[in-house]
Amino acid sequence: MAKLKKTARKKTAASSASAQAQADKLSRTLSESAQQIWLAGVGAFGRAQSEGTKLFENLVKEGLNFEQTARKFAGNRADVVRDAVESRVGQARERATDTWDRLEKVFEDRVQRALVKLGVPTHEDLTDLAQRVDGLTSELRRVGPGRRTTTSAAPAAKKTARKRATKKATKKQPVV
Repeated sequence: MAKLKKTARKKTAASSASAQAQADKLSRTLSESAQQIWLAGVGAFGRAQSEGTKLFENLVKEGLNFEQTARKFAGNRADVVRDAVESRVGQARERATDTWDRLEKVFEDRVQRALVKLGVPTHEDLTDLAQRVDGLTSELRRVGPGRRTTTSAAPAAKKTARKRATKKATKKQPVV
């Protein structure tokens, strides 16, 4: 049994030495990897600093190109939409004008009918009357001034007689 213990101790010592060596090796590998990662990061940072402005300028140029392309596309679409809207507005304006004209015509017809019912002379009636008055005036001028005074005096006398009769009639009526 003592042999067994010695063998187990040797194996344990050998295994712990081997485990220690593996741990050291793993530790060195991790340190080297960490160092490489650190150096890669520092290198990327340096490269980004040196090429950063160039990259930024290239990105700005690409953005401008994209924006111009988008504006051209949107501009063409905007023209199409603007034309369609203007067309629709024109159609609506024509309809509104037609409706307004019809409404105006109906209104004028109704007003004309009401005026005829009330006995208000039309423009044509007044024009005919003015022509008749002009004809009578020219006839009177042609006949002469002597006859005009006699015909003028008679209606004046009739008017005063009418006024007197009207005054007497209003006085005689009883007030209720």
